[in-house]
Amino acid sequence: MNQLTPPTSDEEIPAYIAALGLPGIIDLHVHFMPERVQQKVWGFFDRLPEMGAPAWPIAYRYSDDERVQILRKLNVRAFSTLNYAHRPGMAQVLNDYSRDFAAQYEDAIHSATFYPETGVEEQVGQVLADGAQIFKVHVQVGAFSPLDPLLDTSWQLIAQARTPVVIHCGSGPHGGEYTGPEPIIKLVERHPDLVLVIAHMGMPEYDEFAQLARQAPNVYLDTTMVGTDFIGQNFGSMPEGYLDTAAELRDKIVLGTDFPTIPYSYSHQLEALHNWGLGADWMRSVLWLNPQRLLANAKVSRAAAE
Repeated sequence: MNQLTPPTSDEEIPAYIAALGLPGIIDLHVHFMPERVQQKVWGFFDRLPEMGAPAWPIAYRYSDDERVQILRKLNVRAFSTLNYAHRPGMAQVLNDYSRDFAAQYEDAIHSATFYPETGVEEQVGQVLADGAQIFKVHVQVGAFSPLDPLLDTSWQLIAQARTPVVIHCGSGPHGGEYTGPEPIIKLVERHPDLVLVIAHMGMPEYDEFAQLARQAPNVYLDTTMVGTDFIGQNFGSMPEGYLDTAAELRDKIVLGTDFPTIPYSYSHQLEALHNWGLGADWMRSVLWLNPQRLLANAKVSRAAAE
């Protein structure tokens, strides 16, 4: 990719995408939340220095519509609106918001979430019937095990629909009681048809989650924040030899960014991935082909089931 220059500013992204020969990019790890929830999330990041953690300035602290327009200017052709429930009774409100958001913005991927509570399987069944195209689960924030018996039927329904689940299950940037690869390995053993997208490539358990992606046909990795200067300086680098792993898993990696709650420009994520030096075909797969295939498979499978 010597002839292709990575974008160093957001203004350079559309030209970079065009140079790759892509119609745009698909970002499977973007957040849009109800205003009250969004402000609480941003407030948490604002307080990180008080907790002794690295400062995390939010680069895109704008309204929903302003952020949609930013993504469109960057030529992000489709983006998720990942919400995640961390207590009982919350998932329905988040799912209603995400459904309405997707109805308002045609480039938004209809997203959904769930929580281990009574009636969760009916709720998951309903959002699938409503057309949900992707789910988000945050093991650390939710503080629940993905192996909770209350979730077993829900996992089955999602696996049957082939609807991908972006799951934050690695122990970084912050760990929790239920984070790490072991519960996810067991979950995949129970539900081999379940399509999982491991957020942040499973940091810091990069190698363990990469091995799972090698072995399990339906496990993928997303690039969210991986390789950025911020992560390298504050949370450690990728393991030695990991770029060889990333090259090997070209068809199992999808773009994720964590927009808008990132402490740098959107372009920096693309720049970091480009600078891995894995080639234009690798970038095309990660930025467009792989996420497009995941979403298409979910739609086809659900339509067939109906």
